[in-house]
Amino acid sequence: MYMFQWKKEYETGIKTIDEQHQELFRIANKSYALLKNDMILDKYDRVVEILNELLDYCEYHFSTEEKYLLDIGYKKFVSHKAQHEGFIKKLRDINFDEIDEDQDKYLMGILEFFIKWISGHILSRDMDYARYSRTLS
Repeated sequence: MYMFQWKKEYETGIKTIDEQHQELFRIANKSYALLKNDMILDKYDRVVEILNELLDYCEYHFSTEEKYLLDIGYKKFVSHKAQHEGFIKKLRDINFDEIDEDQDKYLMGILEFFIKWISGHILSRDMDYARYSRTLS
């Protein structure tokens, strides 16, 4: 079950970055599949597991992306990194007590935030450095 479809318009043309973005979408779809699974009544442990996976993978991806931005001399590096840090802070600030109150609602809220942020970030900020990197070649 997929809610979050990878689209051609998300491709930066930078293989490693595109593959990592696709993995972020895979994690989001894993979350959505859990959300829609009515056979699991208590999803708390799995929600926490997925959120930790998302946090770990985002930290890995952002460090890869930031290294790439430094390597190409991207002029907007500082503001780009600040967006990454804000996103990581939001994930770290998750209130795990709230998850238990209404697991499905909380998970859906996180998913909506994640997909809105990541798709907007890719389409605006990441495409900006992708265009910049093409001018270097």
